[in-house]
Amino acid sequence: MSKTVVILGAKGRFGRNAVEAFHNAGWHVIATGRKLNESMFPHGTEIRHCDLTDRDSTIAACVDADVIIHAAHPLYTEWEKFTPTYTSNVIAAARHCQATIMIPGNVYNYGAAMPDVLREETPQRPTARKGRIRVEMEKTFAKEAKNGVQTIILRAGDFFEGVDTGTWFESLMVNKLDKGVLTYPGDMDAIHAWAFLPDMARAMVGLAEQRDSLGHFEEFGFEGYALTGHDLKALVEKSIGRTVKAKSMPWGIMRLIAPFKPLIGEVLEMKYLWTTPHRIDGAKLRKALPDFQPTPVEQAIKIGISG
Repeated sequence: MSKTVVILGAKGRFGRNAVEAFHNAGWHVIATGRKLNESMFPHGTEIRHCDLTDRDSTIAACVDADVIIHAAHPLYTEWEKFTPTYTSNVIAAARHCQATIMIPGNVYNYGAAMPDVLREETPQRPTARKGRIRVEMEKTFAKEAKNGVQTIILRAGDFFEGVDTGTWFESLMVNKLDKGVLTYPGDMDAIHAWAFLPDMARAMVGLAEQRDSLGHFEEFGFEGYALTGHDLKALVEKSIGRTVKAKSMPWGIMRLIAPFKPLIGEVLEMKYLWTTPHRIDGAKLRKALPDFQPTPVEQAIKIGISG
């Protein structure tokens, strides 16, 4: 099986981890995006410019690809404007080089009334605008899969990795541990789905290496870790060797400033994820990758705190 992967959005959270994971697995890795340089990635990574708003640029960036990792996303405030364009251009590129598309998915699709356990067959009833955008995007990929463009979605909860790239965990929750404070955005008793990005990227490699045995359109749930706020606090305290105080997010203040700060409004739209208990069932992925070993949660949290 040929092993050339093009990673769209290689500077992003999932993209950087995918570059590392595919490189470690012996693939020829092509990192794409804007303003990239070789020092950002493992030795031997090929760098290509890519403007996902331009079809020709996207096709050119993906030439020679066996697998295309679509890990590029518009700014939170620009999803509605650019997601359809990104989607159509990635499909055009995959069709041109007969590549498999792989997408890191999220749980936005399920909406505020989602059940406690999320499976591949769980009905998707988005209640937020970004959830509706994701559902429509995935429907487009599913439709094109019937015409021969294979697409594989690996769906996960909130990302963390140990690098402050704007995730809830690194940027908002553990950034004040030196002051003895853990900021928690929601109900401390509600189970929340987490994904350690290095693990998720390794699972993506495993699925890529089995793509010939998979269907034209496949979804897999990445179980990750299902933790309450109390669980997370205990793990953080164990990792740093001292107790911390859990403080809530200032949601009331955020509502007041949201009309003047569009990004805050986008964050508020997803607040339900911190009050609605949910975890991801990973049975299908375990069956596909029986030898996959996730990082123990204690080790992952320690890396997430210290990098």
